[in-house]
Amino acid sequence: MRKLISILLLLILFSCSKKDSEIYLFSYFKGNGEDGLHLASSEDGLKWEALNNDKSFLEPNIGKDKLMRDPCIIKGGNNKFHMVWTVSWNERGIGYASSTNLIDWSEQKYIPIMHHEPDAVNCWAPELFYDEASELYLICWATTIPGRFPETDDSNGNGRNHRMYYTTTKDFVDFSETKMLYDQGFNVIDATIQKEDDTYIMFLKNETKLPKVEKNIRIATSNTLTDNYSEASEPISPNWVEGPTAIKIENRWIVYYDMYTEKKMGAVSSSDLKEWKNISDKISFPEGTRHGTVFKVKESILTDIISLHNNGYSK
Repeated sequence: MRKLISILLLLILFSCSKKDSEIYLFSYFKGNGEDGLHLASSEDGLKWEALNNDKSFLEPNIGKDKLMRDPCIIKGGNNKFHMVWTVSWNERGIGYASSTNLIDWSEQKYIPIMHHEPDAVNCWAPELFYDEASELYLICWATTIPGRFPETDDSNGNGRNHRMYYTTTKDFVDFSETKMLYDQGFNVIDATIQKEDDTYIMFLKNETKLPKVEKNIRIATSNTLTDNYSEASEPISPNWVEGPTAIKIENRWIVYYDMYTEKKMGAVSSSDLKEWKNISDKISFPEGTRHGTVFKVKESILTDIISLHNNGYSK
């Protein structure tokens, strides 16, 4: 009897452990973002499988162009998933929605984060970071304001010339004043932030095209979330890539990016954030994947998504 009880306890512990284990998800868009949010899953961070038969989980309905590009999803401190996205190529606000299960989403909300700047051209690739200590959410994005940084204008000032901006919120209702997050004297977009120990790590894209093409991923670091980021590192990726998103799996960082001129995803890996190895030949994504965000969820979340798909779920 004692042996039987021990076996049952082990089975229960195994079951609980399995249920509480985590798996990786990737939020992404396809085409121009017109059909909305797509999700893929992976057990190892290398091989990614589309969920819901690669159909959209949420169709965009806000913004003048009604797009859902660059979907960034994180899990907040209230066990709720929060998502922000680009609603248009040329608009001064972004989209926001939340969910507890990645299936049922709140009403979509337009956040006018750059409406105080009448000359602002756009708000591209918003990203979220949740600071557990302060229970504060940071939203950062790239905006061009014509004439604001003439020293790095290209095309005689008619091209995009971005800098990174940010706002903070605790409830996605009230927001702090928009401020500059990153300006190191070059055209920058697609910044995303991770934290390791006491260091904030910003992966960003040097968007410079003239006089020399960069279009590559670099790293900046800071001991504070909202300021004092270092000069950008040397490139860790090839040129002509965008949309970095990063995660640490065991003792290895993986940074995924969109090789948009080749219409496929790529990645680099590192154990120390200094020496990087191109692992693009070791990853696979659903056809047509455009950049988004990698994040972890409980396996039970994935089980529910798959169960609904098997029962004919579609939006």
